[in-house]
Amino acid sequence: MAAVFPTWILIVALLFDAAVVMGSFPATLKLERKIPLASHELELSQLRERDRLRHGRLLQSSSGGVVDFPVMGTYDPFLVGLYYTKVQLGSPPREFHVQIDTGSDVLWIGCNSCNGCPQSSGLQIQLNLYDPGSSSTASLVSCSDQRCSSGLQSSDSGCSGQSNQCSYTFQYGDGSGTSGYYVADSLHFNSILEGSVITNSTAPIMFGCSVLQTGDLTKSDRAVDGIFGFGQQSLSVISQLSSEGITPKVFSHCLKGSNSGGGILVFGEILEPNMVYTPLVPSQPHYNLDLRSISVGGQVLSINPSVFSTSNNQGTIVDSGTTLAYLADEAYDAFMSAITNAVSQTVRPILSKGNQCYLITSSVNDIFPQVSLNFAGGASLILNPQDYLVQQNSIGGSASWCIGFQKIQGQRITILGDLVLKDKIFVYDLVNQRIGWTNYDCSMSVNVSTNINTGRTEFVNAGQMSNDGSSRDQIRGMLALLLPIIMLTGLLFL
Repeated sequence: MAAVFPTWILIVALLFDAAVVMGSFPATLKLERKIPLASHELELSQLRERDRLRHGRLLQSSSGGVVDFPVMGTYDPFLVGLYYTKVQLGSPPREFHVQIDTGSDVLWIGCNSCNGCPQSSGLQIQLNLYDPGSSSTASLVSCSDQRCSSGLQSSDSGCSGQSNQCSYTFQYGDGSGTSGYYVADSLHFNSILEGSVITNSTAPIMFGCSVLQTGDLTKSDRAVDGIFGFGQQSLSVISQLSSEGITPKVFSHCLKGSNSGGGILVFGEILEPNMVYTPLVPSQPHYNLDLRSISVGGQVLSINPSVFSTSNNQGTIVDSGTTLAYLADEAYDAFMSAITNAVSQTVRPILSKGNQCYLITSSVNDIFPQVSLNFAGGASLILNPQDYLVQQNSIGGSASWCIGFQKIQGQRITILGDLVLKDKIFVYDLVNQRIGWTNYDCSMSVNVSTNINTGRTEFVNAGQMSNDGSSRDQIRGMLALLLPIIMLTGLLFL
């Protein structure tokens, strides 16, 4: 869908880091995309174990604008293995790094009284603890607060009769997890209103203050300050802000798959002409989709459709907090057989520490077939080889590529993690209860709609200008800013 520009308005382009856009004009947002990469390496078995732990929790049960968050991290399990962003909370505001997680609802931050919170991070970021006592706008959330009551329905909150304090416990399968209490405080961001930049805009939100972390959350190698849950239950930040009319009830991300990582994360709908949508399965605690079949090289695999059906602890979940991707037993076996048969004449299969891998001397795109995940409504998620393979190491001059899809033993659940989500725009349209996607270069600009109840659509050029200020990127940026003005001038002289 092409952007429609106003014909009698002078267009002003503004560059800033994290923005809310209000009004009918285009703006340019500068996104952070670079990250100091960790040197640590994890085996696939360790990644599977880490993902398994989080899956224990998964199986438990005014006019709006665009809020734009910086994205850091990368899907690559041998570099970072997660995507994260920054939020500013409290008065005066403090900055916190939090993992982007569509598999949970709540934003929580490690607090100053935390037991088990890591003190340093292998991601080379400064870890901070939130202190409600040092924020002039912080307040505790009581059990009688309506927000606490709404969280009880989704198991996102609980109450202690003795303290009358709204609390939470998020538990993983082996006991690792986090617990704490809820606070209300200010979320800070920049905004544009009627052509003027308003810095230090704020919105009150409720979030978790973690006082206990166990298991993998205590480890420092990939430690962040907390988790930013993007679920659709009432206590998620997207639900809180949209209920106040501050943002639309839709968010989008485009996670960059290269080693430099980064990407785009906005509260709003990224508009692209090739988007396809599939309905969300109703009445589910997570982003469940109705997966109907899997195709390899254009051939639909012989898998009983009941394997993909959604019920208690069964179905297909979109989860940016999972590094790899997971298939139910029956689907995984059929998938592996089809891939191996397709490449058996050209590559040598090997087992590496229990993982199915292949020694390759040429491009994987020349050897491995495309895979298609076919969903309700006719929407297909096309996976290129890099979307289901992970490069592990080199052996005797040959590259070793391993299947990144893993098996969830004894359960009929499919989880689409960062391996699959990267290098694509994903739109979570909570108003119309659907998810859409398209392949995309996540270093490019995007247009974002913030149409809420007004019949009006805003467009945001969320492009990146290089940090090194190269001439080519500056020229590209200037062309992007001048294009609407050139179009306006042409219309004036018609």
